Amino acid sequence: MRLVRILALALLGLPLLAHAQFDKQPWRGTMPPIDWVDMSGKRWTAQSLKGHTVVLNFWATWCPPCKAELPSLQMLHSISDGQPIVLGINVQEQPSRVQRYMQSAGLSFPVVTDPRGQLAKQWGVEAFPTTVLIAPNGQARWRVLDEVDWAGPEAAKWISDLNSPRR
Repeated sequence: MRLVRILALALLGLPLLAHAQFDKQPWRGTMPPIDWVDMSGKRWTAQSLKGHTVVLNFWATWCPPCKAELPSLQMLHSISDGQPIVLGINVQEQPSRVQRYMQSAGLSFPVVTDPRGQLAKQWGVEAFPTTVLIAPNGQARWRVLDEVDWAGPEAAKWISDLNSPRR
């Protein structure tokens, strides 16, 4: 259905980003364990993330929507002062390639590499980008598929709502 909508817009000559394309879904099931080391050598665990909202983004340089979304994640990281924590998971690429891309794109948020896609598989990620929003109590609340403006008002409300008790 989404592909039909995109093709129709393209045939009409309308801009493809004129409407929201993301799909925000409640998290279902058990959250996989978190015990990772990022590219700078920092260890991230479920315990170290507890008390923080987390924007966990699965991305790749071979994914055009991911590349379009990354600047807004960087903006969120830059203005957030650690709340929320923006944490990237780069999928199916070698660390050296990821490092070069991040340097050339001016990205400084922490990134864990997943060269074989095993973390993505554990988290049920089948499309890119996929972002998991984790509440300060350590529970995943939302899965967001596709590109989002993470520095925009809609995402800001989602992140703010993570700090509220579950209704």
